[in-house]
Amino acid sequence: MIEFTRHKLDNGLTVLHHFDGATRMVAVNILYKVGSSDEQVPLTGLAHLLEHLMFTGSDHVLSFDQALQAAGGESNAWTGVDATNYYDVLPAQNLDTALWLESDRLLSLTLSDESITTQKSVVIEEFKQRSINAPYGDMSHLVNGLAYTCHPYAWPPIGRCIEDIERATADDVRSFHRSHYVPNNAILCISGNVTQDRAIDMVKHWFSDIPAHTIAASAHPCEPAQHEPRWLEVERNVPQTVICRAYHMPGRRTGDYPACDVLSDVLSNGKSARFYQNVVLTTGLFTELDASVSGTLDNGLFFVKAKLSPEATIDDAQEAIDMELQRLLTNDLKDYEVEKFVNKHIATERFESVGYLQQAMRLCLYEQLGDAGLVNTEEHAYRNLTTNDILAAAHRILQPSNCSTIIYRAVENNTVPQ
Repeated sequence: MIEFTRHKLDNGLTVLHHFDGATRMVAVNILYKVGSSDEQVPLTGLAHLLEHLMFTGSDHVLSFDQALQAAGGESNAWTGVDATNYYDVLPAQNLDTALWLESDRLLSLTLSDESITTQKSVVIEEFKQRSINAPYGDMSHLVNGLAYTCHPYAWPPIGRCIEDIERATADDVRSFHRSHYVPNNAILCISGNVTQDRAIDMVKHWFSDIPAHTIAASAHPCEPAQHEPRWLEVERNVPQTVICRAYHMPGRRTGDYPACDVLSDVLSNGKSARFYQNVVLTTGLFTELDASVSGTLDNGLFFVKAKLSPEATIDDAQEAIDMELQRLLTNDLKDYEVEKFVNKHIATERFESVGYLQQAMRLCLYEQLGDAGLVNTEEHAYRNLTTNDILAAAHRILQPSNCSTIIYRAVENNTVPQ
């Protein structure tokens, strides 16, 4: 049970607080409700670019990291499709410093032409390293681009392509920042050894004068239902051929999501799961066979990803996957399997909630879902799942007509650098 309080400033900033007396530290986590899904072609990658720029200085701070480190702290951030998250960890007595730094870069981030040009170059190099030069680096680009025909989940946070990042002007970046980096589009959580009254007073001191602004309307087009299979085959200089299937599934805020999540665990969470026991061990066709969910706010994707053994053919591998999925769909699912993986899921979630920083992040994420209190109650939805719930989810999702498949074929006699 994570105890917390919620406050809202007059400018719309949502403030969460969790007290943890077992530490002398404090975490400040700020989630801005903007991600790559708030971009439009041909200007993709802006959310991730702004994450970089948030560390380049503000009106009263030349170097965010240098100032935080002088107070004994450290920071980091990540950009997703639905949110951009920033966190600072430092001694509790220096909380004032973190809140000053965060408020200054929210109110008066330095977005000079020079800093934008520099960070664009950094992001482009990151794109090359992750998506072009790394084995399987363009996998997410290919599978999401095939599965989504109109929704902005079609590209990853790094951006659709280098050209999109290059064509973004300084005015484009500043406009995107003004539209999304406002207090009424943010969730701030303070977690650690600081009392509620002190934390709220300090947040009010540093943030209450920052004005609210109209938030750019989120106009995500609704992805239409997929009624026929999609297929794309590419050849790359990679160690192994990979098959990646993407099935459309409900989003994170729906009541159907927990069943889809546990379905992925039933198939591949560990060596007792069905894929490993019934397919990997018995066929010799795979070195890895995994299932996962994207966990996005809007309707997401249920992935089945396989790395093939050198002697395996694509047809044999596809048939083996289909046979196991069909076995599941024909009611070959036992109550004890569901109970085991529900318990495993809950245990993992509880373990990952240990620590003041993890609790701050999770509270912000659940608040974006609609209510930070879900961090304590969502496990009931998992505990109440039945075998029929999992089978119903499997029948809705795991249909050939709902599947987009990437065949990522390894070039024969490839010479991948070690």
